[in-house]
Amino acid sequence: MESYEALLARIQAKRVQDGRMSVGFAAYSDSDMFKTNTSTKPLAKDFSAHFSAESSLRTHSVLKQAAAKHLKTPGLVSLGGGLPSSEYFPFSEISLRIPDPSTDSCAPDHDVTISKHDSRIGASEYDLSLALNYGQPMGSPQMLRWITEHTEMLFNPPYADWRACQTVGNTGALEQAIRLLCDRERGDSILMEEYSFSTAIETIAPQGIKMFGVKMDAEGLLPDSMDQMLRNWDAKTRGARKPHVLYTIPTGQNPTGTTMSLERRQAVYAVCQEHDIFIIEDDPYYFLQMQDQFDGRGIDDDDKSAQKYFENLVPTFLSLDTDGRVLRMDSFSKVVVPGARLGWVTASAQVIERFLAHAEVANQGPGGFSQLMLWKLLDETWGHDGYMKWLCQMSKHYQRRRDVLLNACEEFLPRDIVTWDVPQAGMFIWIKVQHQKCSNTIESTAIELEEKIFDHAIANGVLCARGSWFRVDSQKPLQEIFFRITFASAEEETMKVAIQRLSAAIRQSFGTEK
Repeated sequence: MESYEALLARIQAKRVQDGRMSVGFAAYSDSDMFKTNTSTKPLAKDFSAHFSAESSLRTHSVLKQAAAKHLKTPGLVSLGGGLPSSEYFPFSEISLRIPDPSTDSCAPDHDVTISKHDSRIGASEYDLSLALNYGQPMGSPQMLRWITEHTEMLFNPPYADWRACQTVGNTGALEQAIRLLCDRERGDSILMEEYSFSTAIETIAPQGIKMFGVKMDAEGLLPDSMDQMLRNWDAKTRGARKPHVLYTIPTGQNPTGTTMSLERRQAVYAVCQEHDIFIIEDDPYYFLQMQDQFDGRGIDDDDKSAQKYFENLVPTFLSLDTDGRVLRMDSFSKVVVPGARLGWVTASAQVIERFLAHAEVANQGPGGFSQLMLWKLLDETWGHDGYMKWLCQMSKHYQRRRDVLLNACEEFLPRDIVTWDVPQAGMFIWIKVQHQKCSNTIESTAIELEEKIFDHAIANGVLCARGSWFRVDSQKPLQEIFFRITFASAEEETMKVAIQRLSAAIRQSFGTEK
């Protein structure tokens, strides 16, 4: 594996070789323009058989194709596209104050000013006139360059023709991915962890795609269980043909908080190869991995913490993807800001081409304000090393918050009734309530007891997420009671109070109040 310093040096050398970026309005770009190392890698396999009829029928926008092909021509006067004149944009300048990425340091903030025509006068590669006009669906070349470098540095897909494109966040990206890969008319279905992100379930269900949950343990999805499901698949009994897509949240899984080890990911990938399953890797919590050696005190004085953090990140499915069967979704929502609505997907060029054909007539890519401000933050101000320091700090901060909530659970929750595992990533703790120990179990079903606990908790002044909200096989009777609690948003001093209130709600529901 190439060293952290060598990766940074290679990116910088490529930048120096390419020179200053100078592009016009609605400029086309793709990841091949910015990669540093693909010459010795094989090409991805052909996965067009997985595409839906809708995706296969899509054509590209003729206007965007014309802009991409011709607007870069020197001296060309465009009377073809409806791009408004930037002279009339009512924003002349934006000022930002950006913290040092070593957030616990005493370094001063960076004051950054963005003007309308910085690019024209050579002050910057990206400005308001470019960012706020129409663009291409893969996003601006400036931001896509940074994303491509980041993806190559962190994940280094093992095939040559991988590409990235920007999205409006992982929820929007998932909706596009499902429509690209799944077809109601041919009876498609999708595999997921048995408990999965409720919004993902709500995104998939209206498209008429059946969902089937795969059993989990403390490391997430069980590959043997998945393999058995697929080997014994009966389309008539299931009401759907054998699945050809897996949707998974492998790191800090929502809602369970589980994280797949490298060995688990390799085993799951092998099952997907055996049964020709395409993988949608939804990984917004990837950078909130909590390493044992981190103590939450901030960036080390020797400035090696970012490097150690980088070296200890578990490899992704994209990193293992020798076939090109993974579409990975990344997001800034959990580690920078969710309101930017900016993320990206990475997959083979064949898959990204179909993804972009949809984006051209749907969201048309993320907004210019978001791209410009994040580019100023991540590229021009922090750089890749600075961003790694920031991610390292975020991991430490969330580990500290996790420990506050875990300590409160240890102190107040009734351990004879409630159990949980310590999450190694993400924002959630998944607590299990042993409902069989309730004296009223004969009179109350699991779903009724879950609702009773929830109602008591609300009455006591604490909101938790019911486990049944996340069940993929929701038509089956509830057999186990879980609640998802998060250490992400509440003030640290109020977490203890919240767990006291939850504990009281459980005891009230079990009739064991102190």
